[in-house]
Amino acid sequence: MAQQQRMLMKGTEAIAEAAIRAGCKHFFGYPITPQNEIPEYMSKRLPQVGGLYLQAESEVAASNMLYGAGGSGVRVMTSSSSPGVALMSEGFSYMVGAQIPAVVVNIMRGGPGLGDISPSQGDYLEMTRGFGHGDKQALVLAPATVQEAVDLMSLAFDKADEYRNPVVVIGDGLIGQMMEPVVFPETTPKSYDKSWAATGKPATRQRNVINSLFLDPEEMEKHVDHLYEKFERMRAAEQRWEDFQLDDHPAVVLCAYGTTARICKTAMRELRKQGIPVGLFRPISAWPFPYAALQKHIETTKVFLTVEMSKGQMLEDIRLSVEGKRPIKFWGHTGGIIPTVEEIVALVKQAHAAL
Repeated sequence: MAQQQRMLMKGTEAIAEAAIRAGCKHFFGYPITPQNEIPEYMSKRLPQVGGLYLQAESEVAASNMLYGAGGSGVRVMTSSSSPGVALMSEGFSYMVGAQIPAVVVNIMRGGPGLGDISPSQGDYLEMTRGFGHGDKQALVLAPATVQEAVDLMSLAFDKADEYRNPVVVIGDGLIGQMMEPVVFPETTPKSYDKSWAATGKPATRQRNVINSLFLDPEEMEKHVDHLYEKFERMRAAEQRWEDFQLDDHPAVVLCAYGTTARICKTAMRELRKQGIPVGLFRPISAWPFPYAALQKHIETTKVFLTVEMSKGQMLEDIRLSVEGKRPIKFWGHTGGIIPTVEEIVALVKQAHAAL
């Protein structure tokens, strides 16, 4: 078997190329740092593969273009960063309500407000609890490497089509701007039933109507119940996580996602060299959060230590998992300040000494 070629690429550009190889032919967006290389790359590549790149006049317009194109059954995508994603949230809610598949990439920056353009994980709650108004939910995937981002893009498009629902891929500015070698999987995009799409009415079928408006309260509730049956299928089938060095049941377990988990892994290696056992639990699906997978470690863990580039947003999910049975400590930075290996080593030593 021929060895696949590794390519050195920036995270944002690798994400864009992975989307194209997953069958995305339509991109609608509006520029905002630190993800601008995604639309820039798309503007060059999509015409080469017979696709369409369109820069909208605003993030609000972009999300509604996503609604329209996705409603025709084609694979569509947008990308933005924190303030831009907030502006798109109304359109995201419409897409969930109308059951339109799409992929949304959020390369998070500091906030609230305009904040800064430095790396952040401050949109965790917005993506996993918010994503627009009303009773709704979306799969949220959190890669920790550029290669994993590439792999998850293909999965995101497949799951969007499978569930007829938007799927979110979240990364911080580090994921977007770092360069790493990647291998693009040699796969053919899967095909899904798109008989629901609005593509023009032939004489052989009834009209397809793409809609999220239900004026009758009972009809509205029936529709939301249908959506929640789908969300429960997602919850049961789409939990993803990584256990790292938990086989020997360390007393201290770090909890982190995205690039923060990479920093934790480096700290863990240093700690284990010093004879201090520590493990890592890394959620890959931020929603559905893998509660049961983390709960398996409650009996053997003495303390959980959550590390984030925020003031503690994933911390809520760790608390729900642990259910008050073990102490949970938190360490985080915001404003683009990245937790260091030295900080994490000191925190684990402090927690270990207190046991």
